[in-house]
Amino acid sequence: MLDLILENKRQELSALRRMPLPDPPALRPVQLRRQLGEGLRMIAEIKLRSPSAGPLSRVLGIAERARAYERAGAHMISVLCDSKYFEGAYEHLGQARRATSLPILCKEFIIDEAQLDMARAHGADAVLLIARCLAPPRLKALTRAASERGLRVLAEVYLPEEVPAVLDAGADLVGVNARDLETLLMHPTRARQILAALPDTVARVHLSGIHDAAQVKAVAQSLADAALIGECLMREADPTALLERLVAAGDEPRR
Repeated sequence: MLDLILENKRQELSALRRMPLPDPPALRPVQLRRQLGEGLRMIAEIKLRSPSAGPLSRVLGIAERARAYERAGAHMISVLCDSKYFEGAYEHLGQARRATSLPILCKEFIIDEAQLDMARAHGADAVLLIARCLAPPRLKALTRAASERGLRVLAEVYLPEEVPAVLDAGADLVGVNARDLETLLMHPTRARQILAALPDTVARVHLSGIHDAAQVKAVAQSLADAALIGECLMREADPTALLERLVAAGDEPRR
């Protein structure tokens, strides 16, 4: 699956580079590190479908869903921008941003600076860079290019051996994906082990596989600073009540 997605990204680049860019809005600060006594920070995701789950709820539009996430206590909104496999769009970034005061994460399979330009122009404050998709020199170059554009980088790893590359690239936000992007299988134990081994110099983000309050409580008791919640919210016609429960579960102090 990942190979198919990346090949499609390469095919999209030529047209992407020719697209006119709107004037970028002012950047919003991204703060994902948990302070003493604070609960788990929640990144609520907007995606219309996924290869593993298929079509997801469209009862609410992008702006309406973003407003629901903010009302329910989200700290950040992640927006899927891939069109072929997730039915997303860069325009969805702007729709979510205009509807809320929260910082916006562009979740894309980024391999080129043109995608950074699109993300910035359409209102992203941060971008996802996936270590598995990029050779270490390219990861470092794109991390630097994102910083030059004012974008924060959330660097994603799945395997322990990917961690040195993201740290060497200078990432200070590191997400650990519990889902294998090649097989789509979940490995939560491995994710927890990698999160625990990350240095204190980075903010730690748990990615994928959280569906209920019990799982949020478990992540909140780990060293994670934040968690990204996606499919369970996107299955809800109105995600407000569910997200409120998840936020409350994440507010319990570490024991």
